[in-house]
Amino acid sequence: MERMQIFDGIKRFAKKNAVMLIAFFVALITVFFVPIDKHYREYFDYKTLTCLFCTLAIVCALKNIRFFYKLAHKLVRSFKTTKSCVLALTYITFIGSMLIANDMALLTFLPLGYIVLTTTGKEKYMAFTFIMQNVSANLGGMLTPFGNPQNLYLYTKFHIPTTEFMSIMLVPFLVSIALMTVCCCVFVKSEPLCVEEERIRPAPVKTAIYLVLFVLSIVIVFRIIPYWIGLIVIPTTLLFMDRSALKKVDYPLLLTFVFFFIFAGNMARIDVVRELFSKLLQKNTLLFSVASCQCISNVPSAILLSQFTGDYKGLLLGVNIGGVGTLISSLASLITFREYLKHNPKKSGYYLGMFSAFNFGFLIVLTAIAYFL
Repeated sequence: MERMQIFDGIKRFAKKNAVMLIAFFVALITVFFVPIDKHYREYFDYKTLTCLFCTLAIVCALKNIRFFYKLAHKLVRSFKTTKSCVLALTYITFIGSMLIANDMALLTFLPLGYIVLTTTGKEKYMAFTFIMQNVSANLGGMLTPFGNPQNLYLYTKFHIPTTEFMSIMLVPFLVSIALMTVCCCVFVKSEPLCVEEERIRPAPVKTAIYLVLFVLSIVIVFRIIPYWIGLIVIPTTLLFMDRSALKKVDYPLLLTFVFFFIFAGNMARIDVVRELFSKLLQKNTLLFSVASCQCISNVPSAILLSQFTGDYKGLLLGVNIGGVGTLISSLASLITFREYLKHNPKKSGYYLGMFSAFNFGFLIVLTAIAYFL
């Protein structure tokens, strides 16, 4: 009996954290080719990991005081139909990714989408809404150097002028807005939304402090202050104000990022891989970088492929457009997938089918347009 309970526990853990375990095993395989040494510590983007951890913790704290629930009520009162509300959620995630990076935008606005749909009895649109928020987060961040982690990396590595950076990404950015708007208008009906009136008053002092902490995490993204300051201030504050928020942080997601960084770092040090990638990039940087994202995601692809090409325009377009497609084409997509499964654990197949249909549709259209730019 006890063995069965242990086995069931392991099975539940593996099912819930399948992506993390896959990332662990592919990273482990590369360790056999590149033994652990002092260079491993250079693989990790500590700033990204810090921002992710801090934002996860703050979002948990805000959820604990029902801040998003209050925000959801205001959203429903402002946009009185399902279609307008889903459009608003998509746009706010899109804009958020331009300002606070795609991962942070999803961590902030996915809980809002969930609360809006559950409080109004429109759970049937949850998969679609989450997918559109995911697409908008990945594609909205393409316009600015700080919108996506890979943008920050390429912007710094190649010293791309800001105006040139934005001009390269402008057309795909505008097309993405048009595609998302069409999808929301076609696939969501204009059904009236109603929610029971409820007096929700999040604790004002806690709300103010948590929002200040959230702004602090944004300031770190903009590189205005060192990331380690946030790593000290935010957890310390929550330790005294809401210890449960720290316990609820999605630590398996953080480990997923760690394992992918190890995988990408090791791949870049394998001679056969380096030679193969150099030859392929010479043929077409855009198409190969898009294809690479589908296999190892956009951030590792940007880091890996930048070692073999000086065509930063093709690479920039490829690793941004390539953020849509497979579930692992963007690490931000893992955030959405895990958030959806948290609320709908038995609908993973349904979600993945819809996710693939919309993402590959976006991928084909945007790649074709970028190819002729």
